[in-house]
Amino acid sequence: MGLNSNISTPVQLQQAVKGAVSAEVRLLSESQRNVVWVEIDPTVRYGALSADASGVIANAATTALNQRLPLVLSMASSGADILGGIDALFGWGQAARRVAMCSGIIPIFTIVTGPAVSGPALLIGLSDFTIMTKDSYAFVSGPTMVAEFTGITMTNEELGGTDAHSRQSGVASLVVADVESALVALEQLLSFIPDNVDNTAPHVATNDPADRLTPEAGAIIPDTATGSYDVRKIIRAIADDEDMLEVRESWAANVITAFITIDGESVGVVANQPMVLAGTLDIPASQKAARFVSFCDAFNIPLLTLVDTPGFYPGKDLEWRGMIRHGGQLVFAYARATVPRVCVILRKSYGGAYIVMDSKGMGNDLCMAWPSAELAVMGAGQAAAILQRRATPEERAAFEADYTERLLNPYVAAE
Repeated sequence: MGLNSNISTPVQLQQAVKGAVSAEVRLLSESQRNVVWVEIDPTVRYGALSADASGVIANAATTALNQRLPLVLSMASSGADILGGIDALFGWGQAARRVAMCSGIIPIFTIVTGPAVSGPALLIGLSDFTIMTKDSYAFVSGPTMVAEFTGITMTNEELGGTDAHSRQSGVASLVVADVESALVALEQLLSFIPDNVDNTAPHVATNDPADRLTPEAGAIIPDTATGSYDVRKIIRAIADDEDMLEVRESWAANVITAFITIDGESVGVVANQPMVLAGTLDIPASQKAARFVSFCDAFNIPLLTLVDTPGFYPGKDLEWRGMIRHGGQLVFAYARATVPRVCVILRKSYGGAYIVMDSKGMGNDLCMAWPSAELAVMGAGQAAAILQRRATPEERAAFEADYTERLLNPYVAAE
């Protein structure tokens, strides 16, 4: 029986000769999907990775790649086996290389159930999605090293706990209570994602008609250009059964990345969130959206982009940290995406951020706008500040009114 066939019992790939790693092809109970499952057991030498143990990871990744099955790494590891010396480091390098070769061909998931320290923590960075349990933590350099080099004292949780990785670093895609909840979250993710780059996501049965009208979505958006609202309400209104799975919810919250289904088909959603930083784009938001767009493009998941942004968040710190580079990553991700792409401009769409958020010039398949949407190089007030610097207040007000009528509307763009 081939590994890609449905199997009711796990098939052992290779048992670790030393160390804490085992691997198998596992049939997930809810979705009935086969995955290659790698387990790093913290009860065996604290999950330390010997050369042989790393070989199990490398072999499992190769099997997953060859059989086009999702790869799941469930880990709690104290790092490389210190007594294993350079052999342990070499083995880890081989494991990392094999996992990296899977990227963009099969989906890679990491479940962190305890510590993930030093080299093994970098495997998390190779994953498409990382699920962390509440009591887990991960870092490359621990509190002792931080204190030695910086003089700052921190606990494991402060440095690399779920709060740090869900809010500050963006490492955690989802945070759950325990291992059982992590399995549920994994199955939820898989329900939107195909096994490999050659397939499409599974169809999800629904009684929600595809032609259902959503008048409530229009009522959510304020009449004023500066009013705040939660764009999640619009996403839920569009989705089948108002169901959505948001990933990296607490990191870069000024942009929403989520999976939904429409007429039972998986769709990736990128949306500006006016409730946070007015929906502006900064470095984390650009990184978050770019990675999500690239993933959806790799795995044949159509993209829906909901736009309401006044532009890029201004600031010396952002410019010095590479806003141009990171904004360019989002441009690159959208520009090269070949999956079906629909863009809906909900309200504001100005300047560079207009371009970046999958504008028509970027090659989307369909671009629509709310009748009250504002599309322009910049808002009326900003334009007046530049072009009417010496004008009287009355002249500036007249300019803004004319600018709004002539340029700041979706009908000009439609023409």
